Amino acid sequence: MKKYTNTGSKDTRSGFGAGLTELGQKNENVVALCADLIGSLKMDEFKKNHPDRFFQVGIAEANMIGVAAGLTIGGKIPFTGTFANFSTGRVYDQIRQSVAYAEKNVKICASHAGLTLGEDGATHQILEDIGLMKMLPGMVVINPCDYNQTKAATLAIADYKGPVYLRFGRPVVPNFTSEDQKFEIGKAVLLSEGDDVTILATGHLVWEALQAAEELKKQGISAEVINIHTIKPLDESAILKSVAKTGCVVTAEEHNFLGGLGESVSRVLSLNNPLPQEFVAVNDTFGESGTPEQLMDKYGLNANAIVEKVEKVISRK
Repeated sequence: MKKYTNTGSKDTRSGFGAGLTELGQKNENVVALCADLIGSLKMDEFKKNHPDRFFQVGIAEANMIGVAAGLTIGGKIPFTGTFANFSTGRVYDQIRQSVAYAEKNVKICASHAGLTLGEDGATHQILEDIGLMKMLPGMVVINPCDYNQTKAATLAIADYKGPVYLRFGRPVVPNFTSEDQKFEIGKAVLLSEGDDVTILATGHLVWEALQAAEELKKQGISAEVINIHTIKPLDESAILKSVAKTGCVVTAEEHNFLGGLGESVSRVLSLNNPLPQEFVAVNDTFGESGTPEQLMDKYGLNANAIVEKVEKVISRK
């Protein structure tokens, strides 16, 4: 299997900040809005360099979405920034009516997603945001895996015409994808080829999937690892091509198993090629306070959990 090296751990939210800074220099139509979390969203440089294109709306997320939708009418490309919980759950009605239904070119950029928000606890850890956003007609949902891919995704969505939900995180995680990669919305990335099982991972679980594949190799199990950075539109052809070879699949995500990547994959399989699937995801529960590592371990969102699910799904073939 192909080996991947961590070139230096970074937080994915900083990848967003770097991408937004570059966009500010390249595209004068890009504007940014923040709900009183400039430092947390790494929007400092954009604000410093383009104060006339930055809008601090305060702790008023619903208003931020409405303002962003209005800015598109004048040809601007608004990037909104706050925590994932506030980017989706708190303002779902405004997103549904003013952005999705109205087909506005708004980029909803959400940090601190999933359990790895950590010590802030269950009220701030959203595990249902992918489900909320993927159900909105016309909404693109992207969940990149590391700093480099988050930066590339941020640059790419500026060129896409339509609403986008870009999800990223707070903790420092391995940075292993190419610095000069081309990000293609809706195009899965085959990271490692294998014959015995397909592992479809998204976000922080992609690195864990690669670590799991290395451990499985020691057991004589050949795992194919695919990075599903775009959950909607889903790269169905890449998934079906892989499972036709391996005959079983494990999905891995930092999200509730209800409504996430795993269920999207289940739909594809049930309609085209029903076969065994196991889920690495949160089992329909809220989170709690703890370090990211503690939480990922307790809720079964790491390489060890993926290995266990692979062993189980292979036994069902």
